[in-house]
Amino acid sequence: MNEVSQQLYLSSSPHIHSGETTAKVMRAVLYSLVPACAVAVYFFGLSALLVLLLAILGCLGTEAVCQRLMGQPVTIADGSAAITGVLLALNLPPTSPWWLTLLGAVIAIVIGKQVYGGLGSNPFNPALVARVVLLISFPVQMTTWSAPAPLGSGLDLVTTATPLGAWKNAVMLTGQAPVELQGGTAQYFLGNMAGCIGEVSALALLIGAAYLFYRRILTWHIPAAFVGSVVVLSGLFWLINPAKYPSPIFHLVTGGLVLGAFYMATDMVTTPVSPRGMLLFGVGCGLLTVLIRLFGGYPEGVSFAILLMNAATPLIDRYLRPRTFGVQAGKG
Repeated sequence: MNEVSQQLYLSSSPHIHSGETTAKVMRAVLYSLVPACAVAVYFFGLSALLVLLLAILGCLGTEAVCQRLMGQPVTIADGSAAITGVLLALNLPPTSPWWLTLLGAVIAIVIGKQVYGGLGSNPFNPALVARVVLLISFPVQMTTWSAPAPLGSGLDLVTTATPLGAWKNAVMLTGQAPVELQGGTAQYFLGNMAGCIGEVSALALLIGAAYLFYRRILTWHIPAAFVGSVVVLSGLFWLINPAKYPSPIFHLVTGGLVLGAFYMATDMVTTPVSPRGMLLFGVGCGLLTVLIRLFGGYPEGVSFAILLMNAATPLIDRYLRPRTFGVQAGKG
């Protein structure tokens, strides 16, 4: 044995590598989003595909430029920028103007990610940062929705309201929700409704999420707490006044709840690290989502809820961090 092999090396944990890398994880997430993207393109045609491509290319290009300007190695091959692009596109209307999509990509990478130091340092989900900035800055373009026009049907995209938007407008005008809105939950679950590109098919998103659970990239804590708290709180309001408040099933299959619970709120960088912290984070997201949907100015509250809980993540980690190994109860 030579002198080097006899030396004792000290390093921080973990000491056993799982074999996973950032690139492998990002590729798995990209694969899991293929069903949702395919369904979106089927229902909304080439306009949705164009938004997806522009968002991905915009995020890749912006990240490469930022890293060059800062003298850092270009790491777009790890897939993180591509994931941001896909998630951004899934949070945009299918008929978004090209300039809006590219502006969103720049905001997501520059303001949502690189200004904090790049991958692993951002406190907020970059795609949601871009969505909220665009929603506040360009409300008309960000709330112009189209009814589905499946490929091959020969139909043109026609402007219409989302189920959540139609419910919100009806309640504001009449105090009651239209009965027919809550009767189409099966169609909503499959994706036959107006909405953002990634809001149109809970089924496709759940198929992708199942793959991530199989790969052990997702844990159950945040999705279960998020969805469960939405069901409980919205169910209470529904039981009190079913004529005014939509059912929990309606909340689950419309809007961005499934996309948010399984893909946005589970971002490894911007969420708590402990199981208890994840559960609290998910519950907070769910409660805020329902409160914003029912009583806020916007019919959808998933994006705002996740960003608010992102801001609370450091506090959650501080008070719900796991006890240090070897510390006795009551002494640490």
